[in-house]
Order: sequence, then C-alpha cells, then structure tokens
Amino acid sequence: MSIRTEIRQVLAPWLSRHSAVKRSLVAAETSVGLIKHSIAAVVPAIIQPTPRNLTVAITANCNLRCVGCRYGRDFMNGSQLSWPMMRDLLDDARQGGIEHVRLYGGEPLLHRDLPKMVEYCCQIGLTPYVTTNAILLEQKIDALYAAGLRAITVGFYGVGAYYDAYVQRDSHFSRLNAGIAAVRDRYGMDVALQMNWLLMRPSCNQQALREAWKFADLYSMPMQVDLIHYSLPYFTEGPDRLLQFRPEDRLAIEEVVTELVRLKRSRPEMITQSAIGLASIPEWLIKGPEMKVPCDKYQMIWVGADGTVQLCYVTFKLGNLHEKRLSQMLFRPEHKSAARDAFALKCPNCHCGYDSRVQKSISARRHLENDLVRLTTPRTMAG
Repeated sequence: MSIRTEIRQVLAPWLSRHSAVKRSLVAAETSVGLIKHSIAAVVPAIIQPTPRNLTVAITANCNLRCVGCRYGRDFMNGSQLSWPMMRDLLDDARQGGIEHVRLYGGEPLLHRDLPKMVEYCCQIGLTPYVTTNAILLEQKIDALYAAGLRAITVGFYGVGAYYDAYVQRDSHFSRLNAGIAAVRDRYGMDVALQMNWLLMRPSCNQQALREAWKFADLYSMPMQVDLIHYSLPYFTEGPDRLLQFRPEDRLAIEEVVTELVRLKRSRPEMITQSAIGLASIPEWLIKGPEMKVPCDKYQMIWVGADGTVQLCYVTFKLGNLHEKRLSQMLFRPEHKSAARDAFALKCPNCHCGYDSRVQKSISARRHLENDLVRLTTPRTMAG
C-alpha cells in the first residue's frame, strides 16, 4: 500500500467532518491534474496508470428493467462474482494502491455476500461504497451498516410515476423512498447518501429537476448529474433513441444547466460537480464523441460480473479474473499502453468523469468560462 493511501486512510474520518477542508484538498488535486494534463499534451509518456478507484459489477442480476439498461437482460446475463474471487481481487487492489471500491451491478443488494465484501474492504483498509437502486435497501441496510458501510449512491430517474415508467415496475418509487427513509431514520447522517440523477431527454426539463432537487434536499443527499450514455456497453439509448439528445434539444439542456449552476452557487455542497463542469453538459450531450477532452480514467479499474477487467467502463480490456489475478494485470505493458491511449481518446470517447476532465483541460476551461457567463447572465429560473 502506498504512503498516499496510508495518509488518506488516516485522514478520512477527520475529513468527513470537515467538508470545507476536503473540498480544498480536492481542488488542489485537480490543479495538479491540470498541470499534468498540460504537460502530457507535449510529453504523452508522463501519463502512467495510477489506479485509485476500483469499480466492480459484482452481479449482472437486477430486479428492475430500466428502459436504458441491459443488465438483467442480455448483458453478462446470470454472471456473478464469487466471494473467493472478490477476496483475491480486493487484496490485489489494496496492494496496487487502490483506495476506493465501488460495488454495484446489476443490483448489488441481490448478492448475498455483499456485506462480507464491505466488511473485508474495511478490514484491509479500502473505502467501499455501494451504488444501488435502493429497492431492497430498507431490508438490507442494517447488515451493511454493521459490516462498515458508510456511503451509498442511488440511481435516480425521476419522481413517482415517471420513475416507475423508466424502471418498468409499478409502485417501485415508493420502495426507493422507503429504503432511503430507513437509512436516515436508523442511522441519520452517519451514512453518506448521494443521488445519481440521470439527465436524459425525457427528464430534461425544469419540473423534473425541481422534483429531483426537492427529493435530494429532503434526505440531505448531494446530487451527482449523470448524462445519458452513447457508448457504455450495458446502456442503450432506448426505443427509437428516445433517451438520447438531438441538436434541437440544446435550448432545453441549457435551461436545465442554468438552474443547476444557480443551485450549485446557492448550495455548493448539494451538487457534486463544479460550475464549470455543469456548464460543459450541453456540449457533451450535443457533440457526443466529438467532444474532445483528454480522459483521466487511467486512475481507475473496472471489473465486470463475468470477471472481465478493463481500464474503464467502456473499453481497454486487460484480462479476466477467471484466467489470472488483478495483480498480474496491473502496471503491465498493456495497462500502461491503455492509460496513454485513454488519455489520447483512442476509444469510443464517452463522457464518463466529464467534470474532472474539463477541470484538467486548459482549453476546455477557457471555452467553458465564456459559456458559464452566457448561460447564467441572461436567463435564470425562479427558485
């Protein structure tokens, strides 16, 4: 385990109680990334794999049938990582300098060994968090909390009937609500909750944003604005691409972004992305793969439910856990090459991590500063 990782683990409890200091450290790290990416434009070899985050789809099983998702249908159908394989994976991750582990799916709460995985992460010095649809959270939270889980992110697709229509299950918004309420009722603010609000064409309007914001505020859940994908292998754009944006949607996108920036400035702790990152959303959604901003996913590793190991969510396959351990893949020539190729966008060029990417790009920031002024000066929404 690296010195950096050891320091982070010692400071983590203190930083969780001092959010302003934590934000300052994140800003400082972003500044270092800006310098690094600027140099890498001239000296590409400076980009080396530095995995800090491990994202693991522990199961492909799911209890929803979301319009835009292939999990639970035809993506790695029936696949699930065993506990022994997960234990080895987590051991190798710790030794490789990884700090944070995202356990998701599919729906991770369907995996019977999830509490065991959380507990083991905590035992060996990794910081776990779970991304869930929250439908089973009311029944599962006690075991997860006892195992040491203190951070949960929740996929969010709208309020009430709109949510139920997207997940294609009746009365499931009430179950999501009950799950989140149970966390707050039983454990208060000792569990960090985050809403991952998916911005897609049907929900790109002021009413949908107001409803999502009200729900997030009710449960003190910071909002992360996720964007509908065009390149994730387990996502679709819906029938007739109904979820995906078109050029004629720019005005609607800009109206929503204008309000997001206003909310960010009034309650900075309630939206995870920066103002400049939010201002970039129209460009990402309209330009798609033509939005050329260097990628920083050389800082992560993705593992699928069938054992596939990749640099990121979309591409750069490094191997499979059924054939060799993670320790045999990290920092090898293939890993180093993938890191440089990701930075250079020799890939489908998704918009994962769009906020951190634009913050580390001088050219993108200069352009977006003008957009930020344009978006927020002439047109605002009523609160």
